[in-house]
Amino acid sequence: MKRKILITGAAGFIGSATVKKLILNGDNVVGIDNLNAYYDVDLKMDRLREIETLTNNKKCWNFYKVSIEDYQSLFDVFKKFKPQIVINLAAQPGVRYSLINPQSYIQSNLVGFGNIIELVKLFNVENFIYASSSSVYGGNTKLPFQEIDPVNNPVSLYAATKRSNELIAHSYSHIYDIPCTCLRFFTVYGPLGRPDMAPMIFAKSILNNKPIKIFNYGNMSRDFTYIDDIAESVFKCSFKKAIINYLFKNQKNNNSSSKVAHITLNVGKGKSVNLLKFIEILESYFEKKAIKDFQPIQPGDVENTFADTSNLQEWINFTPKISLYEGLNYFAKWYKNYYEI
Repeated sequence: MKRKILITGAAGFIGSATVKKLILNGDNVVGIDNLNAYYDVDLKMDRLREIETLTNNKKCWNFYKVSIEDYQSLFDVFKKFKPQIVINLAAQPGVRYSLINPQSYIQSNLVGFGNIIELVKLFNVENFIYASSSSVYGGNTKLPFQEIDPVNNPVSLYAATKRSNELIAHSYSHIYDIPCTCLRFFTVYGPLGRPDMAPMIFAKSILNNKPIKIFNYGNMSRDFTYIDDIAESVFKCSFKKAIINYLFKNQKNNNSSSKVAHITLNVGKGKSVNLLKFIEILESYFEKKAIKDFQPIQPGDVENTFADTSNLQEWINFTPKISLYEGLNYFAKWYKNYYEI
């Protein structure tokens, strides 16, 4: 039986990759995206064109240009489609942009998220999956990050909005018995990636002989996660509903008395790589040296991220597989082809 799935942020990096997996599985999918100009709209349209090609004129895919801040338009889509599963990947992303345009984060990540989960409640959606971020761990220094670690001190507005999403979802799950799965994504990269993220910025700078700004003088590391592994994780989670008071193996001492079907999962490669090493690998695939401009750490940045993925493995019997060498090789080939270099 075909599942009816609504996915927000469908023209986004993670959203479009997830849509393709759902369509290949035979699901009926409705995609929502406002196609805003935060970054190159042509890139978003190319992602949608790839989805259209994949459907081969089958009636398994519908797209609506809608902002999640627009409650009435969202309501109309929910009413028409009546989804069984909702995957919310729409958000205003980026740590540094939150310093420039904080209002966009309030509207999309708070008002928009509130609209989505309220409609999940009203339309009795069976399973709700939503994107959070490794940013919620803030300045935590204990590595790797575990889902049971404290996340009450965000160091950017973006992180604060994502942590707010987690709290809102937890409360809705408790009050209305909504199965909610929270996915904390760790630095996603790959073909058709976001131009505001390091891989795309670095690639463009290297190939155009422009300096790369390297913050904290290179003393930074990230858990880089390839897009296919991210999409596979979301896809597999769509088959599982959160269970009331489910405890993972590392949560046996949880004394909470609340009845809540809300689980939180790190989605990362499970390996932290120094930023300079990342650049070195990219240089080797482009056969060109980067011009490095070392700068102090920026407000809102954290020095290290590193995911403990044992709970993800326990929940869906999967953890990201693609190594950084393999993933950056795919990315470099795509980049040169896409930008005709």
